Amino acid sequence: METTPNLRLELFKAQIGKKLDQTPSAAGNWLSGTLVDIDEHHIRVSYTVRPDMCNPGNILHGGIASLMLDDVIGMGNFVAGSEYLMSSINLNVDFLSSAQVGETIEVTAKLVRSGSNLNHWEAVIRKESGKFVAKASSNLIKTHVKLIDLGF
Repeated sequence: METTPNLRLELFKAQIGKKLDQTPSAAGNWLSGTLVDIDEHHIRVSYTVRPDMCNPGNILHGGIASLMLDDVIGMGNFVAGSEYLMSSINLNVDFLSSAQVGETIEVTAKLVRSGSNLNHWEAVIRKESGKFVAKASSNLIKTHVKLIDLGF
């Protein structure tokens, strides 16, 4: 049985090791992560914590950590193969420890369940030491908008 290539996956695989600052996500471009690894059910992106990502205590802002988690899940879901745009309907985040300016952190997301209308993802942020910064789960629901109609 012949399978068709996942062109979105191939597009992302070509970006491994590169800054993700030219994507359709303006917020994701601002984060300016580096794609480490990707397949149809898993993605890993590294970030360096910058001062403009921090709260007044000079640690990674929870909203920015949530943005990282949501954006990486979104990229992973884009590659997962739906012909329709899928949108987050929730993002549950637990903040477990802090990350400081200059630290490198990685966001890893994996597809747990792919359904006909809903995909469930789990993601974590880890420091280089392996210590968890945050963990999240998210559900994305299929919209009526075809990705091809958006130019994808």
